[in-house]
Amino acid sequence: MIGNRKRHTVWSLVLLLAVLVGCAAQRGEPTTAAPVRQAQAPTEPAGALPTVAIITTGGTIAQKYDADAGGAVPAVSGEALVEAVPALKELAQLRVIPLVNIDSRDMTPELWLRLARLVNETLADPAVTGLVVTHGTDTMEDTAYVLELTVASDKPLVLTGAQRDASTPDADGPRNLLNAVRQAIDPNARGRGVTVTFDSKIFYARPVTKRHTSHVNAFAAGHYGQAGEIDDRQVTWFSRPERRPRFPVPRQLPKVDLVYVYPGADGGLIDSAIAHGAEGIVVCGYGIGNVNLPVFEAIERACKKGVKIVLTTRVPEGRVYPAYGGEGGGTSLKNLGVIFGEDLLPWKARILLMLALTVTDDPGEIQRCFER
Repeated sequence: MIGNRKRHTVWSLVLLLAVLVGCAAQRGEPTTAAPVRQAQAPTEPAGALPTVAIITTGGTIAQKYDADAGGAVPAVSGEALVEAVPALKELAQLRVIPLVNIDSRDMTPELWLRLARLVNETLADPAVTGLVVTHGTDTMEDTAYVLELTVASDKPLVLTGAQRDASTPDADGPRNLLNAVRQAIDPNARGRGVTVTFDSKIFYARPVTKRHTSHVNAFAAGHYGQAGEIDDRQVTWFSRPERRPRFPVPRQLPKVDLVYVYPGADGGLIDSAIAHGAEGIVVCGYGIGNVNLPVFEAIERACKKGVKIVLTTRVPEGRVYPAYGGEGGGTSLKNLGVIFGEDLLPWKARILLMLALTVTDDPGEIQRCFER
């Protein structure tokens, strides 16, 4: 009896299978068994750490004291920089990309363009969540503004570095790098442009400037203030940046010089800059936008030669505009065709003029670049 029941069960299963096969055939489905396919893992499976690229350019963060040199010199590779901060690997998958290892006093326009191309290429990778650039503090704000004007992506782009070299017991580089990566993976960091993140403070690229030669609290942004801050638990944002002009990365940048006005200035530096091939000159004048008479006359000569002049001020806060009459006052300068640099710091006005000259030589169009 038991054997009969087993045979009955087997035949029942066979009949059921035949019915199912027949139904499948009526629906046009294949009657042969399909191969089993393994599910393909996504590029970043659920729970995987985000990818952050770190482009290293040198600076104090990558330096150590050298007795023979009499001071700190480049000594730390990009990989070693990351290895010195074990907590980074708990936050993100890191992609270290060395560009150069220099003191930022040696940064050049040519290196700016190389960096801008590399940043655009790296951020175009869908796998990359955000990007950190390690950089020396001497020209960090300059490089940040170049990238602000030339990087197309809205992914987080953070510049950081150090005031104390890697051989000091209380080096600030590791904490700054950790905070920069934390910001790069913050969901709210997207669409905020380029920032300088230093000593747990976040600053937007346009207004930020180095305010102290040696303190770890090295950067500020005048009346613009901080963009945000980072503590042990989260990134907190205070504001969003204004949109600024964007430029394609050019093959090269034109020669633009920066000349300061001071009591007794005779305008000779402007004439010399033109003689040495300057296509544009940023003049750092007085107050709300004034220069003395000899400098005014030199600016007049420059304008007649087609050299573009941008006027800025040596005053830390406030914009320039034509408020005073007489030769050398803002009104007379505007009548010459001088471009007013708004509230941009002189060295950042130089960067904007360099990029603007790659797309136009019309003073009105350049003025609009400064006003945006």
